[in-house]
Amino acid sequence: MELPKFLLGDNTDYPNAIFIVHTDYPRFVINLENDEVEWLEEFSKEDEKELETEAENLIEAATAFYDREVSRYEE
Repeated sequence: MELPKFLLGDNTDYPNAIFIVHTDYPRFVINLENDEVEWLEEFSKEDEKELETEAENLIEAATAFYDREVSRYEE
């Protein structure tokens, strides 16, 4: 089974949080409530520099995924 690239996460311990899980490399969880990102990978210094731009794009994609999902629930 292939996982979707993004998943919505929910946790009652964080009632205001909106978690998006990115399942591809580089894996991360972002809380859209405060834009806090938790990386699930370890990166070398070289990787960190390379990922700066990609991370920004992935976070924008995560936000777009959330907006799309919410619009589908409203339909």
